[in-house]
Amino acid sequence: MDSIDIEISEVGPRDGLQSIAPIMSTADKKAWISALAAAGIPEIEVGSFVPAKVLPQLADTAELVSHAKGIAGLAVAVLVPNLRGAQDALAVGPDKMTIPLSVSETHSLKNLKRTHEQVLEEVRGIRAAIDLLPAQSRPKLEGSLSTAFGCTLEGRVPEAKVLEMAEKLLAAGCDEVGLSDTTGFANPVQVRDYTRHIWELLGRDKLTGIHLHNTRGQGLANVMAALEVGLTTIDASMGGIGGCPFAPGASGNIVTEDLVFLLESQGLRTGVNFEALWHARTVLARGLPGVELYGFTPDAGLPKDFIAATPQ
Repeated sequence: MDSIDIEISEVGPRDGLQSIAPIMSTADKKAWISALAAAGIPEIEVGSFVPAKVLPQLADTAELVSHAKGIAGLAVAVLVPNLRGAQDALAVGPDKMTIPLSVSETHSLKNLKRTHEQVLEEVRGIRAAIDLLPAQSRPKLEGSLSTAFGCTLEGRVPEAKVLEMAEKLLAAGCDEVGLSDTTGFANPVQVRDYTRHIWELLGRDKLTGIHLHNTRGQGLANVMAALEVGLTTIDASMGGIGGCPFAPGASGNIVTEDLVFLLESQGLRTGVNFEALWHARTVLARGLPGVELYGFTPDAGLPKDFIAATPQ
């Protein structure tokens, strides 16, 4: 990340596509991933290793990992729900694997059909599988603290529970944790407080990123809070597509295009080229005809005489 200030992790091919009915063709997904990488997006979560009967939209994840690994300089990320999914992922070698642990156990049972202790046992198994690999082939293992800011099924999620689960994920074998506003409940005060408290408990290097939704219009406000407190990786989805299919009303990832403008307008380098980013959006639109894409910046365009922080 030497040449950039804030890393944008594009989650559209996973979190975006899993929540919409149309199934994007593998060829179109590959073209989209290539276009995102060509725009300068440094990390892309290309899919999830879940059974095809559960999420048929993501049945081609292994092929997408292989494709993305052929793109120089791109960090290839995937989501794995359990040890079986992780084993399938390790067979194709992503750079990062994320396992979600819903701090709301009600959501965990709905999403993964597992209790907290069962998820932690899966993490232990994944850690053991990773450690069998040569050091240079081991992907980073992130534990995502899903529903950290509130749950549509359970309601309020105590911060103490978030901290407890963060500590347990690291003890079980995760390299780091990530904060995830699965349901779009988060507010800026929570973002700052939870980050600081996790850092106090575990160290700054154990939490660097956050996954935000714009369900209630607070997505970019929460980004600003994340920047102010010092987080350096922000998840986003091109066109704002996606959300959690197992949390009612939790649609709305923050829009990659608007996030890039927000960061670059403040002088923060993202490594992203705007013209190439608009092209990637066109590729996505072609691959998902009839699906609404969101975002203010693509419609309004860049301001007159705008100078991006990243050389264009």
